[in-house]
Amino acid sequence: MEKTTKLLFNSTEFFIFFPIVTAIYFLLSHKYRVYWLLAASCLFYMTFIPKYIFILLSTILVDYFAGLMLHSVRDRRARRACLLTSVILTCAILFVFKYYNFFNDSAAAIAAFLHIPYAVSALKIILPIGLSFHTFQSLSYVIEVYRGKQAPERNFWYYSLYVMFYPQLVAGPIERPQNLLHQFREEHVFEYQRVSHGLKLMAWGLFKKVVIADSLAILVNAVYENPTKFAGIPLIIATIFFAIQIYCDFSGYSDIAIGSAQVMGFNLMTNFDKPYFSKSVSEFWRRWHISLSTWFKDYVYVSLGGNRAGMGRIAVNLMITFLVSGLWHGANWTFIVWGGLNGLYIVLARFTDRAKTEVTKRLPSLATSFVVPDVFRVAGTFFLINLTWVFFRARTISEGFWILGNMGAGVAGTFHRLMAEGWKIIPAETFLGYQMGMDHFKFLECLLLILLLFILERFQSPRSLRQLFVNKAVWVRWPAYMVMAYSVLYFLLISSQKSQFIYFQF
Repeated sequence: MEKTTKLLFNSTEFFIFFPIVTAIYFLLSHKYRVYWLLAASCLFYMTFIPKYIFILLSTILVDYFAGLMLHSVRDRRARRACLLTSVILTCAILFVFKYYNFFNDSAAAIAAFLHIPYAVSALKIILPIGLSFHTFQSLSYVIEVYRGKQAPERNFWYYSLYVMFYPQLVAGPIERPQNLLHQFREEHVFEYQRVSHGLKLMAWGLFKKVVIADSLAILVNAVYENPTKFAGIPLIIATIFFAIQIYCDFSGYSDIAIGSAQVMGFNLMTNFDKPYFSKSVSEFWRRWHISLSTWFKDYVYVSLGGNRAGMGRIAVNLMITFLVSGLWHGANWTFIVWGGLNGLYIVLARFTDRAKTEVTKRLPSLATSFVVPDVFRVAGTFFLINLTWVFFRARTISEGFWILGNMGAGVAGTFHRLMAEGWKIIPAETFLGYQMGMDHFKFLECLLLILLLFILERFQSPRSLRQLFVNKAVWVRWPAYMVMAYSVLYFLLISSQKSQFIYFQF
């Protein structure tokens, strides 16, 4: 990736941008702050592809006026037509930039298979950064106004900032108007404790991204860019590393977004809640990318009928929701398979839970036999989720199936050698191979970072990691802060390029 002046959260430019924007925000009179934040947000977005600011402007104009019309029109059919028009126009922009080439290529492949001439050319366009995120945030506003749960925002500048607010503009959390819009009208003063908490959360997010995620990416990229060169344990390790990488990368972004907003006095919704400690796939999706999961639940699953029908219809609703969620993540069949697998897990869990309930009602004495220790339930859920991550990371469906099919190759032999020869086979030359792009010490460093992550998340308070240290003695807190800050700075300095956040592509 070439060096650019993009305002990535892990860039030097952002370390200059953020304190300047925040300082001026607090120095300005409250009535001017909305204009300042909107201008700063426009600058933030335009550092990527400047002309794409007009795409956001188009979305803002469509949904702003749709909200006003939905409030003024009383006829039910007219209101529904207004909502449909707004949704279609907003989604049309998303379709053209993100999905046109995908459907065009799929149609061309089908035509070639059937030996039918097909001459529709692809569009040579770049996907606007974060388009799916601010599209969904705009849609939530229009839908909430239509449902009567949100009054239309008459101030164009406040509504524009709702869509453009730079901390969560390109990768969420996807906010609801009820939570965010009113906060722009509230006057926020500088509070030391709130600012301190926000900065600590930003530091933790940077640590997860720069130190953990980017370190794991070295091995993950080496394997997944050339998966046919590997088999067995290297594929397993790369998949597990990717599971941790994508979590630290995306939750790290969310922490920085939430923390930077908190410094200025804004409260954004929690987006992650220790998902890899989930005891079921359903629980995982209540803890992972919460703003998106709840969006699909409220606006897709419930609209399809939700739980208001029989098990057959519920299964269909769940599968549709997860397939659409997969397509939202990327214009590739791999994401659809990824979403379908997660949907299948939850559908099967619904059926088995129902059967289990019926059995325990009839045979109460056997109820305890269905109890599985939490540690095995967590491990089982982590295993199932890792299988789906293969397709999320693989470039094609066939590549994903190849990786799954070759994960077991040579595993038994490696463990036999481990038992016979001991830990001397662990060095990178024999166990992982230098071709994976990581030497023995770097691999050990990654393992220790993963262990640190899980220890901190396991023993943190129910509210946040910050609460784990807030009441500790100074000699405990400050060394921890210094180590975190030094680690972030060290990894930023030794990195030759600033890696983009994974979810920016969506």
